[in-house]
Amino acid sequence: MTTLFKRLYEDNVLGRVTSEQFRILSANYNDEQKVLREEIPAKEARLQKLADSASNVNSFIDKARQYTEIKELTPEILLLFITRIEVGEKSGKNSRTAEQAVRIVYCDVGIMDHVQQAPEEKTEGTQQDNIA
Repeated sequence: MTTLFKRLYEDNVLGRVTSEQFRILSANYNDEQKVLREEIPAKEARLQKLADSASNVNSFIDKARQYTEIKELTPEILLLFITRIEVGEKSGKNSRTAEQAVRIVYCDVGIMDHVQQAPEEKTEGTQQDNIA
């Protein structure tokens, strides 16, 4: 933008651009420069957050490489990979088999929600069986 502004100034000096056009374009240039300067800290913070995230993923992968075949889940392995496990309330209050939401917060990578639905049980005489 600075190069464009210099050319605009030269065009004004050489008479290719009127003083009014120069004033308008110069004001637009200054406004855009101000906006860009104000956006820089937010963009730098976002960039740092992305770099930290990539670093955390690499750290998690390095840990995971050490444990490619986990035969037994030990407390040490849990502490290495998991920050916390959140278990939601049961959908049926007095039911032993009611579904519950489980959220695992992993070290370095955070929450990785993965919703799995239990396969539907097929019972004899359901409407789908009768159609087929």
